[in-house]
Amino acid sequence: MKILHVITSLRIGGAEKLMVDLLPRLQQMGHEVAIYTFCGVNTPLMEQLKASGVKVLLGGVKESVYSPRHIKVLRRLMTAYDIIHTHNTSPQLFAAFANIGLGKPLITTEHSTSNRRRRHPIFLPIDLWMYSRYQRIICISEPSKKSLLTYLGEKYDNTICVINNGIDTHLYATAEASHEFLPEVLHAAHLIINVAGFRWEKDQPTIIRAMQLLPNDYHLLLVGDGEKINACKQLAQSLGVEQRVHFLGIRTDVPNLLKAADIVVMSSHHEGLSLSNLEGMSAGKPFIASDVDGLREIVTGYGLLFPHEDAAALAAAIQQLCEDKSYADAIAARCRQRALEFDISKTMASYDNLYRNITIQVR
Repeated sequence: MKILHVITSLRIGGAEKLMVDLLPRLQQMGHEVAIYTFCGVNTPLMEQLKASGVKVLLGGVKESVYSPRHIKVLRRLMTAYDIIHTHNTSPQLFAAFANIGLGKPLITTEHSTSNRRRRHPIFLPIDLWMYSRYQRIICISEPSKKSLLTYLGEKYDNTICVINNGIDTHLYATAEASHEFLPEVLHAAHLIINVAGFRWEKDQPTIIRAMQLLPNDYHLLLVGDGEKINACKQLAQSLGVEQRVHFLGIRTDVPNLLKAADIVVMSSHHEGLSLSNLEGMSAGKPFIASDVDGLREIVTGYGLLFPHEDAAALAAAIQQLCEDKSYADAIAARCRQRALEFDISKTMASYDNLYRNITIQVR
């Protein structure tokens, strides 16, 4: 099959990392796979996809991801493919418009349990029309499906399915620790790491506030970029922890960074199914997460949960793990076993099966 994926960009994020892990494997199975990204800015993830042999089609570098001009480009591209698979809001909507009269099978993936437009009733009629144009809506977790059905209505139950996101668990389990990324932390007794985009659904500020409550030999590595990064840098400075909070930007050596850390933390307001969560658990490190939708379902009984936005509770959990190695090792072992349930091979098989069923149905 010829499959076109459509996404806003290939910057760091769960949907973007899924593309890097999934698309080359689908291609190895015999599918012809390409991805069109609205944002033409080059990124490390884009280079990884190109190196794997996946065709990367670029929108304009200066073109807004919300520009309707993408509809014309999509309409031209879509004619050459058997299945169109979208990710993120603007690709979902623009592909639906571009497909009018073409009749291509449309699939989309919902990567979170919520988004900002669901808070405004004015968008509901648009979304109802848009989702009605799709043969399948994939939710990456049961909480994500429940949230979407609450928004759209139960009549979409037969259209929505759940395919859990996955990662290459072997890659993270076998990576070697790298301590050369930042000389300033070589003296640190304890390293905490968070890998996440600096976006509105993430909650790096709570981790930064927790650092103020921890001893001076605790250092935090923040991997990622996004619109909230400057506010987080200002917060670290205002709290007097800027020398212990390190902003590493977008990195391609995340497996090595995770191995170098002592504890992996994911602090969010909500999630779909966090790939950074699974990566941290695969690395064999104790994992701590906010007790919110999309995280508690994966972490409960394996890693540790702390109350949403409770910096004091997070700091206490971090310190307990660092001061009790046996306890930390037990948590890490449970996390590693849990992550194996979400290996990318299972995700790949589910996507392949869905694509084949869709093409049979539309013949």
